[in-house]
Amino acid sequence: MSEHDRPFGRHLEDFTIGDVYRHWPGKTITEYDDHLFCMITMNHHPLHTNDWFAGQSVQGRNVVVGNLVYSLVLGMSVADVSGAAIANLEVETLQHKFPTFHGDTIHAETRVVDVSESKSKPDRGIVTVETKGFNQDGKEVCYFRRRVMVWKRANAPARTRPYDVSAAWDV
Repeated sequence: MSEHDRPFGRHLEDFTIGDVYRHWPGKTITEYDDHLFCMITMNHHPLHTNDWFAGQSVQGRNVVVGNLVYSLVLGMSVADVSGAAIANLEVETLQHKFPTFHGDTIHAETRVVDVSESKSKPDRGIVTVETKGFNQDGKEVCYFRRRVMVWKRANAPARTRPYDVSAAWDV
């Protein structure tokens, strides 16, 4: 019998400059997703929530609020990049490159651009990544570059569970 823990994030030693992570799965953004996000964040711009108003706009239809697209693409990257991070330090740049519409399906990829040990704390390091979101037609809709502080493997806290894992499958 083998036991398998799902990887969630990486340690400093796991990152190599130039590596690309293709995040899975993608997500179709519904009108409901967009409207709920707008209401939760108090972004009531009619371009996102009013079909008639949006029909008169340059885009000719509702545009998904950019922060939802960014949040979705960021969330897609967590399991591969920052799931075991100490902290997200900075988003250096954020660009919305092409509008996202209700019904678009977004996929994301991340590329490692820099890996460095911390100068002040030897148990961790800083990883810089670029992440892109693409729609179902392969058009880049979102780009951002961020820095994440991650543990070195030897210093990372153990993953634990609130129950006795050795007894979970006893019969």
